[in-house]
Amino acid sequence: MTADVAVETTPEIPLWNDPDRPVAARVDALIGAMTLDEKIAQLYGVWVGASANGGEVAPHQHDMEEAVDLDALLPAGLGQLTRPFGTAPVDPALGALSLLRTQSRIASAGRFGIPAVAHEECLAGFAAWGATAYPVPLSWGATFDPDVVRRMATAIGRDMRSVGVHQGLAPVLDVVRDARWGRVEETIGEDPYLVGTIGTAYVQGLESAGIVATLKHFVGYSASRAGRNLAPAPMGPRERADVLLPPFEMAIREGGARSVMSSYTDTDGIPAAADESLLTGLLRDTWGFDGTVVADYFGIAFLKTLHGVAGDWAEAAGAALKAGLDVELPTVKTFGAPLAEAVADGRVPESVIDRALRRVLSQKAELGLLDPAWSPVPPALEGVDLDDPEALRGRVDLDRPENRELAREIAEKAVVLLANDGTLPLARPRRIALVGPNAAEATAVLGCYSFPQHVGVQHPDVPVGIDLPTLRDTLAAEFPDADITVARGTGVDDGDLSGIGEAVDAARDADVVIAVLGDRAGLFGRGTSGEGCDAESLALPGAQQHLLDALLDSGRPVVTVLLAGRPYALGRAVDGSAAIVQSFFPGVAGTQAIAGVISGRTSPSGRLPVSVPRGPGSQPTTYLGARLAQASEVSNIDPTPAFGFGHGLTYTAFAWNDLAVDAEQASTEGEFTLSLTVRNTGERSGTEVVQLYLHDPVASVVQPVQRLVGYTRVELEPGEARRLRVTVPADVASFTGRDGRRVVEPGELELRIAASSTDTRLTATVTLTGPQRQVDHTRRLHAVFTQEPGPQASA
Repeated sequence: MTADVAVETTPEIPLWNDPDRPVAARVDALIGAMTLDEKIAQLYGVWVGASANGGEVAPHQHDMEEAVDLDALLPAGLGQLTRPFGTAPVDPALGALSLLRTQSRIASAGRFGIPAVAHEECLAGFAAWGATAYPVPLSWGATFDPDVVRRMATAIGRDMRSVGVHQGLAPVLDVVRDARWGRVEETIGEDPYLVGTIGTAYVQGLESAGIVATLKHFVGYSASRAGRNLAPAPMGPRERADVLLPPFEMAIREGGARSVMSSYTDTDGIPAAADESLLTGLLRDTWGFDGTVVADYFGIAFLKTLHGVAGDWAEAAGAALKAGLDVELPTVKTFGAPLAEAVADGRVPESVIDRALRRVLSQKAELGLLDPAWSPVPPALEGVDLDDPEALRGRVDLDRPENRELAREIAEKAVVLLANDGTLPLARPRRIALVGPNAAEATAVLGCYSFPQHVGVQHPDVPVGIDLPTLRDTLAAEFPDADITVARGTGVDDGDLSGIGEAVDAARDADVVIAVLGDRAGLFGRGTSGEGCDAESLALPGAQQHLLDALLDSGRPVVTVLLAGRPYALGRAVDGSAAIVQSFFPGVAGTQAIAGVISGRTSPSGRLPVSVPRGPGSQPTTYLGARLAQASEVSNIDPTPAFGFGHGLTYTAFAWNDLAVDAEQASTEGEFTLSLTVRNTGERSGTEVVQLYLHDPVASVVQPVQRLVGYTRVELEPGEARRLRVTVPADVASFTGRDGRRVVEPGELELRIAASSTDTRLTATVTLTGPQRQVDHTRRLHAVFTQEPGPQASA
C-alpha cells in the first residue's frame, strides 16, 4: 500500500535524495512514497557473513531462525546487515569488498536505492578477524582514565568505518550487581558514576569516528537474580533509577549516543522490549533521545517464547513497536510477514511503523546513505583495483602498530596491584617457577567478545589473526638472565590435580613463584567467564585454589597473577601471597603490561572497578550497600571485601594533606569547593587516583553508605606535589525520593577524599541549607577536579 500524499520532487533529484533539504522533509517525502512492505523492510536486519573471496555476503544460518531468502527480501529494501565481518574469519580487505558488492546489490534491488546500515560488535575492539583485541571494559574501568578510553574508541571506530561499517554494538553500561554473572567482564564496574564517565568517553570516541554507538542493555540486565544470565531482575524502581539508569542518561546527554539496545530483562513483569514507559516515556519524552532503539538479538521473539506476553509473532512485533522499539535484530522474524499481516487485519496501526521508520531513515540520512553521491566503496578500498580480489588480500591492516601501542597503554594503566610485601618489583631473580593454567596460554588475555574467542574457536584450522604473546614469552624477554620453569599444575576448570606435585617441585627449586590463574573466556558454558558462563560461587574455577594453596605451602614467595573476567575470592592467598596482580582480560598487549609491572619497568596505577570478595559465597554484594548490607553481629556472613572498590597499590608513596573547604554551607542549589595537596613522598614516579565519595548520614530514603561522585588521576615525580581543587555541586547529592522524584535534600553530608572505598584519607563535613529541591536529567552530574602545581618540598 502507498500513502496518498503529494511528493515534492525536482527534475533532477527526488526530495529525499537532496542533501540540501532538511532531514525531516526528506524523510517525510520518502515515507510518503513507500509501500507498507518497503517501510517494514527498513525496520529489520539480516544476519550475514562476508565472503572469504570477496563475493557477496551469504545469510548466516542460526539455530534460532529459519533460512533467509535474500532474493525475495531485497526488492523491498533492507534496514540492516548484521555482523558481516563478525560471523566468520575473513581477510578484512576481502570482507570490505564483499560488503561493498552486497551494498551495491541492496541499493540496486529496491526502488529507492537505499543501502543497509552495517553493524558489528566492538566491545573490546572491532570484532573482526585480524583486528586489534583491546582490553575488555572491566579493564577500561580499572584505568579510571576516560581520556585513554576515548582515544581507544576513536581508533576502533576509524577501523570499522574504513571498511564500511556504520554502527557499533557498544558500550555495555550495565552496572555490576552480582559478580557471579558471566558478563561482568563486559561491564565497566560496580559503580554507576565510573560506568557512566568511562562509558560516555567510549561513546564520544566511537561517535567522533562516524560510528553510531549503541548503548546496552537498556536496562537492568545485570541485576538478574543469582547472577544468572537472562534471569528475572528483582530490582525496585529506586535501584533502577539511582544505580542502573544514570550511565545511560550520561552517555546520551554528554556522549551523543545515537542508538540504544533494549535489554532482555523484565522488571516487575514488564519486559524492556515492550516497556513503553521506559523506551518512550523516559528515553524519548523525558531525556529527549531522538536516535534508534534496536532489539537485543531475538529479543522481540522472546516476548512470545520467553516472556509470554505475546501470543504470536505479530503480537510481539506490535508490542515492541508500540513501546518504542524501532529495529529487529539480528535477522527478520517478527517484523516481516507477521507484521505486514497484522497491519492488514488492523491489529497493528501503520502509524507505529511510520514512527519507527522516521527514526531509522533520519539516521540513514545523517550517515549519508540517502545522498545521491553515496558510494558503496569504503575508505579502505578507495582508488584500488577491485577486479582482482586476491590482490587485495592483506591490504587492510586492522592491527596496526599504533593500535597495539594504544592497547598497551590501556593494559598498563589497568593492571591492579592488590597486595605487595615488597617482593615486587622483582630484582633480577635467577630462577622463576611460572605455574598455572594461564602461564603459557596465548588467549588468556582475551574476553568472550574478542573475535578469536567469540568466533575463531569455531574455526580451529584458521590462524588466530593477531600476535598474542604468552606471559611465558614476555617474562622471558623481561628477565633474559633468569631460568624460567613452566608447570601447568591444573587446567582452568577441569579439576585435574595430577599436575600439582610437579608444580610444587618447580616452586621449591625456584627463587620466586609466579602463579598465573583465572578464567577462560567463552560463550554459553564453553568458558568460565563470558555470556552465559555464570558462576555458582566466586571460588577460583576448577582446582586452581588447590594449586594456589599448595604453592603457598612450598616455602617460596608466591606472586599471584589473575587473568580473569571477574573478581575471585583467593582464600589464604589474600594474606599469604608475596604479591597479587589483578588483570581483567587485558588484550593483545596484556602480558607485556603484566611483565612490566612485575619487573618494575612500569609502575602499577590501576584501581579496582569491582570489589574482590574475601569469601566465595558472599554474593550478591557491592560497595554500594546500605547500612544493612554491612557486616553485623546478627548474621554469620561477612560481606566485607578482601580488597574494596577503587583499591590499588603503587611502587611509591603519597601524602595527602592541607584539606581546605571554601565554605562549609551551601544551598541546595549551590556547590562546595574543596582543595588538598597530594605529594609523591617515594623514590620513583607514580600515579595516585584520588577518589571522592559522598556519605549522606540522614536521608528520607535509605542510601548506600557511600558512593563515588568524582575522581582524578594524579601523576607525580618523586618529591613533586600537586594542589587539587574539586567543585562539588549539590546536584550530585540527589537521589530518588519517596514519591519517585529526584531531589536534593537539606542536611549534613560527608565528602570523603579517598584512595579507595575502604581507605578514606581526608573528610570534610558540609551542610546543605534551604528547601528540598527537585532536579531532573539536566542536573549537574560531576564533581569537577582541577590540578595545579603544589608547594615545593622543603630542603
